[in-house]
Amino acid sequence: MSSPSSDSEWSKKENKMFEEALAYYGVGAPNLWEKVASAMGGTKSAEEVRRHFQFLVDDVKNIEHGRIPFPKYKTQGFWT
Repeated sequence: MSSPSSDSEWSKKENKMFEEALAYYGVGAPNLWEKVASAMGGTKSAEEVRRHFQFLVDDVKNIEHGRIPFPKYKTQGFWT
């Protein structure tokens, strides 16, 4: 098992494992962060998992409160 990495960016694979473990255990599960970290194969510590979740929660709140503008996508099709 590899040692937990620093708080650097998470890879797509790590994010996917995080999402799947979180969906499997549910936010209210006892020892959630330890369980998610374990399900991720030890690539992140329980504290890193908890901080990552809190960052995402804060990000969603900022978006919902209009503190982060929606990007202007260049799209083609029905809406343009």
